[in-house]
Amino acid sequence: MINNNKRHLAMAIRAINTLAISAATLAFAPQLLAQEDGIDQLEEVVVTGIRASLANALDQKRDANNLVEVIQAEDIGKLPDQNLAEVLENVPGIQITRTAGVGTGVQIRGTNDNRTEINGISTAGSGVGRSGISFDDVAASMIASVEVTKAPEAKTIEGSVGGTINLKTIRPLELKEMLASVRVQGEESSLSTDGMTPRLSGTWGDMWQTDAGEFGVVISGSYAESDVTAFRPRADRDNSVASNSGAASAQSFDFLPIQFLIQDYDNFEYETKNVSGSFEWAPNDNLTFYFDAMINEQERLQESTRVQASGVSDLRNFSIPTEFETVNFGSLDGQHIGSIQAAAKGVIQVQSDDSDPNLRTSTDTGSRKTKTNIFRLGTDWEKDRFSGRVELALSSSDTVSPDFSTTLNFLNPNVTIGSANDNGTPFEYDLTGGSLAFGIAYDEANAPTVAQMLDPANYALQQVSQSQDKTENSENAFVADFSYDLTDTLPFITSVDAGYRYSKSSSLNDDRGSNVSLSGLANSPTGDLFSSVMTAGPDNFNDADGRALYVRDFLIIDPEKALNNPQAVLAALNAAIQANNPGQNPISSPTSTSNAFFDIDETTNSLYLQANFEEGIFRGNFGVRYLQTDVTSIGNAITTDGSGNEVVTKATTKSNYDFLLPRINVAASVTEDVLLRAAWSKDIRRPDFDDLSTSASYETSPNASVDIGNPDLEPEEVTSWDIGVEWYFAPAAVVSLGYFNKDRENLFVDSIDSAYQDPVTGYRDIVGPACEAGGVWNPIALHNVFGSNSAATGICVDAATTNNGAGKTTQSGWELAFQYDLSNFEDQLGWASGFGVAANYTKQKFEGGNEYLYPTSRAETVFGLLGATDVQLKAQLLDLSEDSYNITMYYEKFGLSARARYTWRDAYRSEDFGSTSSYPWGFPVVQEARGQLNASINYDVTDNLALGLEAINITESEVKQSCVNEGSLLCFQGLTDRRVTIGMSYKY
Repeated sequence: MINNNKRHLAMAIRAINTLAISAATLAFAPQLLAQEDGIDQLEEVVVTGIRASLANALDQKRDANNLVEVIQAEDIGKLPDQNLAEVLENVPGIQITRTAGVGTGVQIRGTNDNRTEINGISTAGSGVGRSGISFDDVAASMIASVEVTKAPEAKTIEGSVGGTINLKTIRPLELKEMLASVRVQGEESSLSTDGMTPRLSGTWGDMWQTDAGEFGVVISGSYAESDVTAFRPRADRDNSVASNSGAASAQSFDFLPIQFLIQDYDNFEYETKNVSGSFEWAPNDNLTFYFDAMINEQERLQESTRVQASGVSDLRNFSIPTEFETVNFGSLDGQHIGSIQAAAKGVIQVQSDDSDPNLRTSTDTGSRKTKTNIFRLGTDWEKDRFSGRVELALSSSDTVSPDFSTTLNFLNPNVTIGSANDNGTPFEYDLTGGSLAFGIAYDEANAPTVAQMLDPANYALQQVSQSQDKTENSENAFVADFSYDLTDTLPFITSVDAGYRYSKSSSLNDDRGSNVSLSGLANSPTGDLFSSVMTAGPDNFNDADGRALYVRDFLIIDPEKALNNPQAVLAALNAAIQANNPGQNPISSPTSTSNAFFDIDETTNSLYLQANFEEGIFRGNFGVRYLQTDVTSIGNAITTDGSGNEVVTKATTKSNYDFLLPRINVAASVTEDVLLRAAWSKDIRRPDFDDLSTSASYETSPNASVDIGNPDLEPEEVTSWDIGVEWYFAPAAVVSLGYFNKDRENLFVDSIDSAYQDPVTGYRDIVGPACEAGGVWNPIALHNVFGSNSAATGICVDAATTNNGAGKTTQSGWELAFQYDLSNFEDQLGWASGFGVAANYTKQKFEGGNEYLYPTSRAETVFGLLGATDVQLKAQLLDLSEDSYNITMYYEKFGLSARARYTWRDAYRSEDFGSTSSYPWGFPVVQEARGQLNASINYDVTDNLALGLEAINITESEVKQSCVNEGSLLCFQGLTDRRVTIGMSYKY
């Protein structure tokens, strides 16, 4: 009891120190100390601003029994950043990935496999993954604080590898006075042509004392538009010309010629609406009822364009570069590959038959419309030593993703136009100086003029791709938690917690698509027949880096019309097709993609028991969580009848699994200011829903494997341990160092489940529908040589699926954090005492696994020229940087609040490399090391009115991506925008 009192006294001292820090001035509460009565009165000082939010967050971290990181809003609706992913970038051990410069993905300790909750409720995502709601779907202005749990307790819901992110809103009964605020902002992108976009948010809340108890209400709403743009040029040089090849382009050395060129203009427009409300009623001090609701709607429009030089590979033996550069591939998995020359500058002339290279223009137009609903109804209660919570939670996310994308071929009128709907256009390229640039070679005799480039008659329709995909995800849960206080009854255990959770998760996916390609000019109408839906493409591709060489004047299908009225665009294209060739069938609307359909339900019952302890310098908890899950997977089995018509049959598969997950957390206050932590836990990571799908297409050949999901796939198992030290050397200050280790087993491994063949006869199992010895039953495949009757049908064939594999992977690393400000030195420093700093550094690595990636056939040829054979790359954890840090400098005094943050992360492997579905060279690209500078400044004009200015990516730091290895062959660039937001906020 004495130690417990000491701890409470220490907490009170810290609280007083924190309250002593003011945003603009240092205000001290008058204190009356009576000798007989001790502390008679302590006047409360309300502190806001950067310092207060950092101090309160540190106190929450320090007092927690397990390892958590907390970020608090410095004011109403004012987290450190406008984007939640970028908010989380402030936390040690967290890195983020960006789409067109905007934070969209969050990696905790190197992994994307995490959970996202809102007020402790599991959220449903917009896709087939398990991580929950997308961070760009929730406005940061709605969130009061963010809590990241790195070391789970027994009561922590299972399902995370790196950590659990909990987004918290304002609680009504915690209000001390009426709350009312409004914020109006405008954001502008340096690369967008649409001007400033609006951001509006507001919050109102109050609580009342009545005869029936305390009532509290908080209502928040936000509306935001955002227009983000990135330019992403790409150059493929994954082919080769050997010095002894005899080709006209051959040199005295082997070299990499130009294979493909793309000028990619990515534009995304976001419209996000968020409404949340919380109601609380406390009839007495021991009972509280609450109801929370959050409704999010987001529409993300993509109006991207592509200009590409295709057919370039046909000229690799003829086109002679005028300049080369040395590419050093280094080593892969310890095998040295070496260096080779690569084309860096030159002109790609038109082929002798006028067929290549081709100029193609595309519009990638689509949208993602997501509506998310989250509801929570429950009660908290206390009765003597008992306390508890009973809660019902509903979370759903419905998404539709319409898409209407097109490709046009340019018909150069200065060369021969044949029967194909494309022909040759000369290009020039310059890949020197770390820039991937190409354009029309206007100096060539057969080059088109600008006027010809803008003439619709010189374009032919090549491809129309349509889709209407739908995803419906939900999770409904019932929770009952109980706690029994054992303080003063046992010397070690302070309380015992127990609980039960029932949840039902479901995911329905239904893809509808249509993809029509027109290769012959006889079937491909020219643009003069559909000019009403054409427009000039964006001509500002040089705005990011001032490049002189790019394709500027070209035509595309109008992306706004394709998005807003795809049926009208389709009608115009079909009218052109009929006018060009009256006997040709029109392009139809999207139809269901049967093998992409699935409907999956998961029912989970979980129990936990947790003991909380405190003795001497030690405190913490230990316990166990048990879960049992039943899985029902409904999919489509697609075969064909005797006439070749598709036959779709529903197939239902059921499976189950259970796990016991022990967890322990210990904190030791070795001195008043030094805290040691240790934690050990087990968790699971469930497979994505599409990995559980039983939908599959079957062929008549017994040699063809069947791609199919695995409803029997069990979760990966994660064993984690942490150890760390935290030194709170001054008020609102800390230095901390921690080490973590995570082992993953029962890994998800792509594999071939081979059909059993008799070693003597070579026959397979022909008795379905089960294939007990391996493979999957194909009801329409011929027996062929795998059965005594070769003409019979129905046989076990190989299945390409995902299984739980052997082996283990390990994620480990160090996290270092530092936070300090100069507010205690106001007498000595004066105005300079307003400065402060928060910084963190993370070093981590990934090891293990039994999966390997292999080069493409062209890449294998290149490596062979360098004497490297059997090249392979052990599969790595995507989006993991071994080193990363961020430094935040802030100043807060005299009503001025300013902040600048520089974030840097080392190179990492990525799948985000533009408009291609396969790995270049056979491996994920390497996104090179990159830093980004963000800053904000706010000024309190009055106690109620504040003006603000924020800037994201101030230096317009570009993205560079290399193929094969870090720093080797530059193959992708990302030229991102600078976003500036100005606005005002008013508090009543």
